[in-house]
Amino acid sequence: MSIALRKPLPRLLAVLVLFAAMLVTSVVTATEARADGCYSWSRTLSEGASGEDVRQLQIRVAGYPAYGGHIIPDGAFGPATKAAVQRFQAAYGLGQDGIAGSATFSKIYALQDDDCTPIHFTYAELDDGCGGSGWDGGPLSAAQTKANALQTMWQLEAMRHALGDRALNVTSGFRSIPCNNSVGGASNSQHLYGRAADLVGSHSLCTLAQRARYHGFGGIIGPGAAGHNDHTHLDIRTSNYWSAPNCGI
Repeated sequence: MSIALRKPLPRLLAVLVLFAAMLVTSVVTATEARADGCYSWSRTLSEGASGEDVRQLQIRVAGYPAYGGHIIPDGAFGPATKAAVQRFQAAYGLGQDGIAGSATFSKIYALQDDDCTPIHFTYAELDDGCGGSGWDGGPLSAAQTKANALQTMWQLEAMRHALGDRALNVTSGFRSIPCNNSVGGASNSQHLYGRAADLVGSHSLCTLAQRARYHGFGGIIGPGAAGHNDHTHLDIRTSNYWSAPNCGI
């Protein structure tokens, strides 16, 4: 009788193994499908690689250049990109080899929506600060302005994660020239190029200004600077202009 009870076990185990394999496959497929709406990488990337896939990676790790640094999405995987990938990996508990492979890409896929924006920010948030829509009306083409806004959002996503994944509220993003004039913006404002975001929110303005120094923001203007006592301005210029006197910056 005991022998009869044991015989079905191998068949039962086989069924369970098959079910588990189907479950894993469905999960992987769902993850890949999410990325398909935006961008998918087809090869492992490491130092020395070049191409559009490297540039797409650089946009997504642009918020991890270390204090005062900047990642320029030029499609060339050099030492700075490797270090940024390592910091991204560390931020999300991945192996820190500086090589962008399946684990790194899976995390990026989990962080991005089908339009390539990071999951906690939208193009609507970074669009015209006067309540308009679209990306024209500035000094650059609409396509380039929108591309700048995308990188700005990925740098904000990195900063948001470093600050405990609490909301960062954008009060002004891209401004057309008429919009910028109407709010008294500087004639060379980074808002005109889609490179800037003004923040308020659950963190103090000084916390925002201080933390931004680690996430690739070249422009940081906050409390103590004229006209910036009620928000912190961040932008992705690649030379550093930091002015938040009340925050020690």
